[in-house]
Amino acid sequence: MASPSSTTTTNVMLAIYEKKTNSLDFYRPLRNFIVVNYSEREAQNLEDDLDTLKQLRSDVERGGAGDSPSARRDLLQNYYKALCAVESRFPISPDKDHVNTVSFTWFDAFKTKLKASQQNVHLEKAAVLFNLGAVHSQMGLSFDRSAVDGRRQASHSFIAAAGAFAFLRDNVSMKASVGSSTTLDVSVECVGMLERLMLAQAQECVYENTIAKGSSPGVCSKISRQVGLFYEEALAALSVAPLNQHFEKAWVAHIQLKAALFYTEACYRYSLELHDKEEIAEEIARLKSGLNALSEAKKSAPRGAAQQLLDAVNKLEANLNRNLERAMKENDRVYLMRVPPASSLTPLPTFSMVKPMPMNDVLDASKEKMFASLVPDSSAKALSRYTEMLDDIIRTQAEKLQQGSELARVRLKEMELPDSILALEGNFNLPTALKEDVEAVQICGGPAGLEGELQQLKDLRRVNHEMLVQIEEQLQKEATEDSQFRNQFGTRWTRPQSSTLTKNLQDRLNRFAGNLKQAGESDARIERSMREYSALMSILDARPIESALPTLARPIMSLDANEDVVVGSLKQSLRQLETLGAQRAGLEDMLKEMKRKDDILPKLMTSTGSHEDLFRKEIAKYDNICGEIAQNLEAQDQLLMHIEAQNDKFAAIFNLEDYKASREKGYRQIEAAVAKYQEIKENINEGLKFYVTLQDAITIVKQQCSDFVMTRNIQCREMIDDVQRQIAGLSFQEGKSNAGYSYTSAGPPPHQVQRTNSQQQQQDPSNMPNSSHAQAPTYQPPVASYAQTPPYTTQQQVPPPYHQPPSNPYPPPQHQQAPVGHEYGQPAYPGWQGPYYNAPSQQPGSMPRPPYTAQSPYPPPNHSNQSGYYRQ
Repeated sequence: MASPSSTTTTNVMLAIYEKKTNSLDFYRPLRNFIVVNYSEREAQNLEDDLDTLKQLRSDVERGGAGDSPSARRDLLQNYYKALCAVESRFPISPDKDHVNTVSFTWFDAFKTKLKASQQNVHLEKAAVLFNLGAVHSQMGLSFDRSAVDGRRQASHSFIAAAGAFAFLRDNVSMKASVGSSTTLDVSVECVGMLERLMLAQAQECVYENTIAKGSSPGVCSKISRQVGLFYEEALAALSVAPLNQHFEKAWVAHIQLKAALFYTEACYRYSLELHDKEEIAEEIARLKSGLNALSEAKKSAPRGAAQQLLDAVNKLEANLNRNLERAMKENDRVYLMRVPPASSLTPLPTFSMVKPMPMNDVLDASKEKMFASLVPDSSAKALSRYTEMLDDIIRTQAEKLQQGSELARVRLKEMELPDSILALEGNFNLPTALKEDVEAVQICGGPAGLEGELQQLKDLRRVNHEMLVQIEEQLQKEATEDSQFRNQFGTRWTRPQSSTLTKNLQDRLNRFAGNLKQAGESDARIERSMREYSALMSILDARPIESALPTLARPIMSLDANEDVVVGSLKQSLRQLETLGAQRAGLEDMLKEMKRKDDILPKLMTSTGSHEDLFRKEIAKYDNICGEIAQNLEAQDQLLMHIEAQNDKFAAIFNLEDYKASREKGYRQIEAAVAKYQEIKENINEGLKFYVTLQDAITIVKQQCSDFVMTRNIQCREMIDDVQRQIAGLSFQEGKSNAGYSYTSAGPPPHQVQRTNSQQQQQDPSNMPNSSHAQAPTYQPPVASYAQTPPYTTQQQVPPPYHQPPSNPYPPPQHQQAPVGHEYGQPAYPGWQGPYYNAPSQQPGSMPRPPYTAQSPYPPPNHSNQSGYYRQ
């Protein structure tokens, strides 16, 4: 029968005391080093860090008096990280250029009279790590292991203690043991033994929980055997130099008895499982093996073991003897099996439930802010080299990703995918440039919109023609009235004839009329072109434009009806290719993010090993993502080959070559329609521009004619009054007092000659005076004289002298940057079917003088900025 475990009542475990130290002043030596090697200002900036370091060291010196175990643990961890920051920035050694006034002194934890004193920060770090493991062991011992949670917490603390000792063994012990002044407690052998001891006690807590939960004997045996193995490894280290004379006998006795106890406990639990299987012979052998182990341990173990532990050994021994007696009786009476010798038994199975806690993250000083502003030159150079190595990796991988994406794009374009699939579904699009041209045409109204613009041409031409007719009628009316008065008064009507004064106006009007006629011919050609190409341009009215193109249709007849399978597999492959592309984008972003967060300067500052080792370790972080990139590109290459084979089958089934030919034909038709539309549109715009410009010019001439007619009417009334006075036989005195005439009866009156000459100069609109300083005539009628400045002239439009070359009265359109540069009689713009507005060319210098010399308010024309489609 199984009895309760002997170890469940065994609460005897070991804890480690902290090392002791002497007081030390960190502040002054470190501050002097900063002043000498950096600056006084830097030392002032780091006062807080120096004070913090001083306070941490002072707290460590107190030895945990008055602190809770958890507070002591946190203090030691913070002080260790501070020491890492000190190590990378302050070289502490006997060297004269280093911090040579600091000496660390620590006493052995197991033989307190022994001490080590070194000018080496590694001794300080080793002592702090040892104390950290000791504090964790004390925390494990402080929990109540009679409850499940207490045993779990104790196990966790012992695991942490093992982690601290393992970290000390792997990183600091060798450096702290350099020189003659050292202590054995921080040696590699001692801290390795302590790690095994802490793991044994952690596994023992797990075993106690396993028993409490009522687990099977087989499971309990495995866990118990691993406890014994941990104790055996610790005992092996204690049994040889240099530790065999360093620890108290009570420690050795405790560990030796624990090793035998848990081996025997494993045999006991395993025998229970064998009994249930009725394997009586092996059960007897296992029980005898356990009893022999207990007997040997009790004989060889030194005195000093705890009584509670001895009681547990005796209780377990009694249980084994009782079960062994029962098994032997059953074998003698029932089974009659031969008991195998102990040497033939296989090792008991084990199951480790614990391992040292990783302390790298807990003791990572890379995020330590203390003395962060002090960056030694060696660390800066190392960081620069690492950055170059990292940039090279990132650049290489980014180029691979971009090349992969570009390769996929080019290969798909060569195979015209996914355009072919979209065409089969009716979702294809025009080439971007062609689609933009078509959209621009449709926004402007399409071919139907040209009809309205052509009607605008006709309306503008009609308006210009009506204005010319009005001007001609106005001049004709004035000429008729002048002819009637000339016939009525004969030689007394000395004013120049209208035909001589309006010759230039008539010539200009004739040129305008000729231009209008020529413009009408151009308009007719545009209209004919619209009618001729309306069928071609009608394709532009299709909305959407893709509806006017041929579609990729399924074959009418199929032998195996596998079109859907081919299309489906091709679509699936394209989706897989798209997924690979999205993965590449994610990998590239991941690379950039990793590089952005990759700051190894703090690690460089706290690293005590080779920079090359650190570089390899840090660069290795990118191995996984580099492998993923390579796998992605390889998968894409295989997939593209598969897609190419699928596309060949797709092209054969759906006769893709014929579809491409008909589609290209449709593209060319649309391109031709757009080109013809743009050509007609451009010609219409040129015509509109011409008519607007011509209308402005005719408006100016119309104003000039109106001013001329008004002036002639004023002159006419004045001359009628003068002639009537002559006929009435007024005397010279009356003439002098009324109108300023002075002449004798013989010959023509003097004032008549004078006035006749003045009239010939003043009635010509090209010779209107342009200044108020012109000499006034001697005859002053009561009404406004034609010799005065006409009322329509202003300071802004001062008429030039008669001999001044005529300015071009034809203004450019106001929306142009420069005025139109041609005369109205010049050849017109050549259109697509020949020259438009081909008016007869004029010889140089043959352009007639303008009939009216008022300065045009428009700037002179500029020939370089008008295309010349419509010319005036």
